[in-house]
Amino acid sequence: MGALTYIISNFCTVPRPKTKAMQLVEIKVKMDCDGCERKVRNAVATMKGVKSVEINRKQSKVTVNGCVDPNKVLNRVKRTGKKRAEFWPYVPQHVVSYPHASGVYDKRAPAGYVRNVQTFPASTETEEKYMSLFSEDNVNACSIM
Repeated sequence: MGALTYIISNFCTVPRPKTKAMQLVEIKVKMDCDGCERKVRNAVATMKGVKSVEINRKQSKVTVNGCVDPNKVLNRVKRTGKKRAEFWPYVPQHVVSYPHASGVYDKRAPAGYVRNVQTFPASTETEEKYMSLFSEDNVNACSIM
């Protein structure tokens, strides 16, 4: 029996069902009343793989936790009549390095949040070297010019 167990365990593969990873999906959707909130909650909660649904109407945010596809959750929310639903575009203000750059500030964002936009690309060492040559902090800048 030992040889049979060895052959089965090493050479026979049993196809396992593919399971989606547990993830957190955040969606921005405008909800005005209890009816809108209830409609969105019921639409998302009945999806297969959803563990929990949290709705914050003040921030217009729906948080879905479970083994689901984010695009399917977004489409399900849009089918409730909320055509302007989108993935949560905001991050906390203290996370962004330049929160007041153009394109980052959004007056519709909840308090303490800004839009998640990459404003400035990471500079390389050579760019920093050339920029420091002509800065006002460099004492020898006049000798170069």
